[in-house]
Amino acid sequence: MERNQARPTGHACIATYLGTLDNSPGVYRMLDAQAQVLYVGKARNLKKRVASYAKATGHSARIARMIRETASMMFLTTQTETEALLLEQNLIKQLKPRYNVLLRDDKSFPNILVAKDHRFAQIRKHRGAKTTKGGYYGPFANAGAVNRTLNQLQKVFLLRNCSDAVFESRTRPCLLYQIKRCSAPCVGKISEADYARLVRDAERFLQGKSTRIQEQLAAEMAEASEAMEFERAAALRDRIRALTQVQSAQGINPRGVAEADVIALHMDGGQACVQVFFIRANQNWGNRDYYPRTGAGADEAEVLQAFLGQFYDNKQPPRLVLLSHDIEDRALMEGALREKAGHKVTISIPQRGEKAELVAGAARNARESLGRKLSETAAQGRLLADLGRAFGLDAAPRRIEVYDNSHIQGSHAVGAMIVAGPEGFLKSQYRKFNIKGADLTPGDDFAMMKEMLTRRFKRLLKENPDRQGDAWPDLLLIDGGAGQVSAVAGILAELGVSDIAMVGVAKGIDRDAGKEEFHRPGGRPFALRHNDPVLYFVQRLRDEAHRFAIGAHRQKRARSLSATPLDEVPGVGATRKRALLTHFGSAKAVSRAGLADLKAVEGISDSMAETIYGFFHEKG
Repeated sequence: MERNQARPTGHACIATYLGTLDNSPGVYRMLDAQAQVLYVGKARNLKKRVASYAKATGHSARIARMIRETASMMFLTTQTETEALLLEQNLIKQLKPRYNVLLRDDKSFPNILVAKDHRFAQIRKHRGAKTTKGGYYGPFANAGAVNRTLNQLQKVFLLRNCSDAVFESRTRPCLLYQIKRCSAPCVGKISEADYARLVRDAERFLQGKSTRIQEQLAAEMAEASEAMEFERAAALRDRIRALTQVQSAQGINPRGVAEADVIALHMDGGQACVQVFFIRANQNWGNRDYYPRTGAGADEAEVLQAFLGQFYDNKQPPRLVLLSHDIEDRALMEGALREKAGHKVTISIPQRGEKAELVAGAARNARESLGRKLSETAAQGRLLADLGRAFGLDAAPRRIEVYDNSHIQGSHAVGAMIVAGPEGFLKSQYRKFNIKGADLTPGDDFAMMKEMLTRRFKRLLKENPDRQGDAWPDLLLIDGGAGQVSAVAGILAELGVSDIAMVGVAKGIDRDAGKEEFHRPGGRPFALRHNDPVLYFVQRLRDEAHRFAIGAHRQKRARSLSATPLDEVPGVGATRKRALLTHFGSAKAVSRAGLADLKAVEGISDSMAETIYGFFHEKG
């Protein structure tokens, strides 16, 4: 059931709902006078939980502020409290309420894939759905951790990392064979049976059975030395050294913890850092730090509880989760994670032994990371304040949007927007704009900028007309001089947006960095002194926008270069496209093929062959 009516605010508003609630578990939402969601919570007993908010005393300062702002509530009942917990975390991620703890960085983690869809297995980094046949090992904390491990594994196990197409086209060994990183199965330097043995050893290592592998390699090296096969013995010695380097590079390698996520929290000054270490196969597969928004004053138990629910929303939980602090509903969270994982999940707060040492190490990292973050944030705050003064703003900007575009003589045109604020570059809020204007003159930067800004601010006006939160910028930085600034001001005026500061950044004399001129609407151009930190900051912002625009342009151009007429044929997806190209060799050959030839392609039905033939026949 749901309720969302105009009511008095605060305790009186909340009390009016008590007569409509029963003792069911469920999720509740607290909304302000503008119907913006303030808070999402779950309850074992909705009536009791709402009754606690209706009391005038006994609340923390944070909860008291939230209650005062509450003008209405909404409710969803569930069958179980576990279902309520899962629903609560989904709604928090979707609605991002002001008073909830929110995990802001929620990227997926890479894995190592030993792909077995070829007779000579390939080892590579993998991210995303696990659709390829093979063994998946992870998660690793980041791409760097995967790349380091892959680099060392290649030294030890000599497995190929080239694509199947490259593998099939080789006529002689590549450089990796020369530097002893690959056994060159592509040209028959190793038998299929011996290569399969290397694959088994690599997988045993990734499963935590490295001691046995080292013993086996040592025995083989001794045999080779006795047989005076010194070159083979030296190669085995190098593999043993590489294996040792892998283990030492991983740092922590717990003997008594085969699989766990080690999660530690440190809070200071209203800010929080959560460090997550991934222990798999008795090995440390990297760590990552997170800075959740703390919901205007949540305590450690609430922060960690919310973090776990949101962190494992789209990730597979391990069998053991080690925490630095206890959470509010440990048994409930274990049940929710067990339901998601399909196996028992234990949440533990260790007090002694190796597990406690792992948590202490993660907590130390969290404390040090938060210290660095707070220091960087303070420095960024001073820069923004200086920027505001330099550009004559009323206050330090909290959201700066920088726009740029990239093209080659008007082709593959892409616009780019980057965002910066008190926490530095906000990469999750960067945006790319495929320039769509069919009547644009190639290379018309003014028209491209107009299309980009029109689309950006029309969307803002539609989705957030009241300018709630930090979605609207305080300052626009435009790459260009007085002409560009005047054009942008005109674009925004047409949309009815005239109160956002904007500055054009022109290269100045000889287009030298350091001699930039700055332009404000209706004002004279001005410059900053050569060694002014604000100047360096603006240069970084402009360079980041240019980098992002260039990257977006290259991606678009690369996609167009790899496109073929087959992409336009109805019903031809990646699998059929691959079958056709393998059979005929090129898209042009497919377009010229007869109907009988098309029907002979494996995976192409008679009706699909007729569709393909008709498509190219009509095109011709």
